[in-house]
Amino acid sequence: MSFHLCLYGIGNGSKSTTFAGRFKNISLHPRELNISDFTYPLPEEKIAFFPLQQRDQSKLLIYNNGSISTDIYQHIDKQIPAGSLTVFNDTKVVEARLLFKKPTGGQIELFCLEPHESYADITTAMLQQGRVRWLCLVGGASKWKNGQVLTLALPEQQPELLLEAHKIEKRSDCFEIAFSWTPASLSFAEVLHQTGHIPLPPYIKRAAAATDADRYQTVYAEHDGSVAAPTAGLHFTKTVLDQLTQKGVQTDFVTLHVGAGTFKPVKAAVMQEHEMHAEFISVTTGLIKKIIAQEGRPVVAVGTTSLRTLESLYWLGAKLLQRKNYFEGTLPFLNQWEVYELPPVSLTAALNALLDHMEQKQLSAFVAKTQIIIAPGYSFKVVDGLVTNFHQPSSTLLLLVAAFIGDDWRRVYDYALENGFRFLSYGDGSLLWRSRL
Repeated sequence: MSFHLCLYGIGNGSKSTTFAGRFKNISLHPRELNISDFTYPLPEEKIAFFPLQQRDQSKLLIYNNGSISTDIYQHIDKQIPAGSLTVFNDTKVVEARLLFKKPTGGQIELFCLEPHESYADITTAMLQQGRVRWLCLVGGASKWKNGQVLTLALPEQQPELLLEAHKIEKRSDCFEIAFSWTPASLSFAEVLHQTGHIPLPPYIKRAAAATDADRYQTVYAEHDGSVAAPTAGLHFTKTVLDQLTQKGVQTDFVTLHVGAGTFKPVKAAVMQEHEMHAEFISVTTGLIKKIIAQEGRPVVAVGTTSLRTLESLYWLGAKLLQRKNYFEGTLPFLNQWEVYELPPVSLTAALNALLDHMEQKQLSAFVAKTQIIIAPGYSFKVVDGLVTNFHQPSSTLLLLVAAFIGDDWRRVYDYALENGFRFLSYGDGSLLWRSRL
C-alpha cells in the first residue's frame, strides 16, 4: 500500500561525483551544498532486515583522528574515556500504524505523525482521554469518502475497545484526523498500544514481527512519542550501561521524539530547497548543569537525535541571550538555517541563559521544537563523540556525519562496506570522534 503524500523514501543512490576536493575548499554555505556529493553505492544485501539476537554483539567501527578499527558494542566502555558524559535519547516508539477496515472490506492505513498543534507537546497529546486530534499520513486516501467514519474494534477486549477516525482536513503533506474511542478512560497512548502496529522503516521490506515490539525499542525507552527508533541506542544492554558507569562514564538522557520526517528523502538538488522536519525535544535542568560542569571533558551523543538535541540546546540559549523574552507565550523553536546565522556565544553563557529561563518559569525540563539541519560548514558547540548507525545515501543524516568527521566520512563508509558491517536501522554502528580542523 502506498501512502498519499508519503514522506518515506531512499536517496537516488546515483554514482556520486568526487567529494573530497570540493569539501576542502568549503566556502559554500550549507544551503548551497549539492546532495549528489553525499551518496555511495548501497547494495540491498548490506541492509540489515533483522536485528542480531544479542544487541551488544553488533559490530562497532571506531574512527579516531583518521584511524579506523573494529570492535563490538559489548566493549564500547573501553573506547570512551572515564569522565566523559554519554547522552542517550529515551524516547519510546509508539504503535503508530493503524489499519482500519471499510464496510466494503477495503483497508485504509493511518500513520500517526505528530499531534495537532493545539497541544503543548507530544506527552500532553498522548495522555488525552476519549478523543484527540492528530496529523497523519493516509494510505488509500482516495478511497476514504468525505464524511465516512472509519472504525477499528477489538471485541476480545473487555470492555470492548472501539476506535473511530474522522477526516477533518487535507493539508499540504498530511491529513488532520480526529480520533475518538471507548472506553474513554483510556489514554491515546494506551489505545495505540492495543490497536496499532510498530512502524518499521520503509527500507525494511517485511511485515513487523512480534519480536520487533522489543527489538525496535531501546532498553531505556521511557517517553511515548516516536514513530521511529533512535537506532544507535538499539545496541546497548543493561550490562553495557553498567560497564560505562563502573568505568566512571556519566550517562544521562534527553528526549527527542523522532518523526517520520527522519526518512524524508532529499529530492532537491541543492540543500536550500529541502525543508527539514521539526521534532519535539525535552532536556532536564540536571543534564544542562552536567554539560556545563564537563569543562572540556568529552560529551558523547548516542545517536543523531541526541546530537541534534544537544546542539539545538546551545543555539536556543544563544537566541535567548539575544532577546530575554524570546520564548514568551510560544513554544521555543529553532529554524533549520538560523544556526548558520546567529552570532556565537560561549557554551556556558548559552546554557546558563536556559537555566535562568527555567528557574524563572519554575520548569524542571526545557521543552522546545527543533528543525536544525547539520551539514558540512556547521560548527559543533557541545558534542565531541557520536555513536551512530550507517545511514542512507543522499540523506540529511549522512550530511551530519560528513559535518562531524569531514572528508573521512567516505573512508569510514568504504571500510564498513568492505568489512562486513550491516547497514541502516537494524545494522551495526560506529563511534566517531569529531575532527578538529
